Amino acid sequence: MKIVHIITRLILGGAQENTLITCKLLAERGHDVTLITGPALGPEGELFQQTRNQKYKTIVIDSLRRQINPVHDIPAYRAIKKLLKEIQPDIVHTHSAKAGILGRFAAHKLKTQNLKLKTPFIVHSIHGLAFHPYQNELINRFYIAVEKSAAKRTDFFISVADAMTNQALAAGIGSPEKFVTAYSAIEEDDFLKPISENLKRTIRLKYGIAEDAVVLVTIARLFMLKGHDYIIESAKQLSKRCKNAIWLFIGDGNLSEYYKNQVHSLGLADRIKFTGLLPPHQIPVMIASSDILVHCSLREGLARTLPQALASSKPAVSFDVDGAREVVNENTGRLIEPKNVEQLIKACAELIENAELRNKLGKTGRESVKEKFAPNTMVDTIEAVYRRLLEGKIL
Repeated sequence: MKIVHIITRLILGGAQENTLITCKLLAERGHDVTLITGPALGPEGELFQQTRNQKYKTIVIDSLRRQINPVHDIPAYRAIKKLLKEIQPDIVHTHSAKAGILGRFAAHKLKTQNLKLKTPFIVHSIHGLAFHPYQNELINRFYIAVEKSAAKRTDFFISVADAMTNQALAAGIGSPEKFVTAYSAIEEDDFLKPISENLKRTIRLKYGIAEDAVVLVTIARLFMLKGHDYIIESAKQLSKRCKNAIWLFIGDGNLSEYYKNQVHSLGLADRIKFTGLLPPHQIPVMIASSDILVHCSLREGLARTLPQALASSKPAVSFDVDGAREVVNENTGRLIEPKNVEQLIKACAELIENAELRNKLGKTGRESVKEKFAPNTMVDTIEAVYRRLLEGKIL
């Protein structure tokens, strides 16, 4: 098959890693794959190095940007349409909000024009939804209206969690028979592989963490709605109760200095450590060198850091948002009410103080994600959707 994937930008992020794994495996399976993306602007880092020496092609459209701006959006739409006309793919598969809208409208336009061209089937992956409870209602209505319009131009949807399908359908986007869930794959081998005690000590020494400390790691952009505020609030109490607990924040973002100043003013600079932005290949060893994953984002399709932690045999504490409950439960960690700091304190304290429980939950978690989040499992589902579309088995 000739397949085009379109994503807004290749920053460090779950949707981006998901897309790169998909492109890589599809190309290795013999398909002709092209990835269209915009520049990786912002403090979140970039993943372009992962596209080098691959069997798929990567094309960058400079005007494809995340922010809504007609000055960029109109040229980006035209550039996408021009490329699709040249490539003539069997499948156009879009990701993220901006690329999802522009890409689907451009692909559909080719279908409606009287051109003697092969017209593509249009697939859209829902990694997360642009509308959410923590946003202005008028903005939500705008995004829902745009997504409804784009859905009319979409042949099939692939969600990273059942929760994404349910939320989209509840908003009137698409119809049930046009959805399937393909859990966002992780590079499992990197997380399943144990690390040596020497490497673990080296990592901890680098960040001034004692060998016997219990490390609660958070991997997320230092950005609004990612939940660092709640973790810092919980650490104010837990740091007094659990003298051996250390919090490790991995990531960067526009709230980096704000959080560092807050931690310093609270006198917690020796208990809450910041690593800054780390490349993806360092994440497995950072999780393996920690003891508990804490994820308090208020909106997330299904955070890849959750199965990554479980694959590393580490229990996860997460707010019960979106797809989190499809991974985290009483057998793999602790799921807590969003924004509930008291529950967060209780869950973290229980795991900090009970190494046997941590090991038990971690072991169960590892077994629960090994097949579910394997790259081939995800791409098998995606490839099957493509084939069904081309064979006319999806109306």
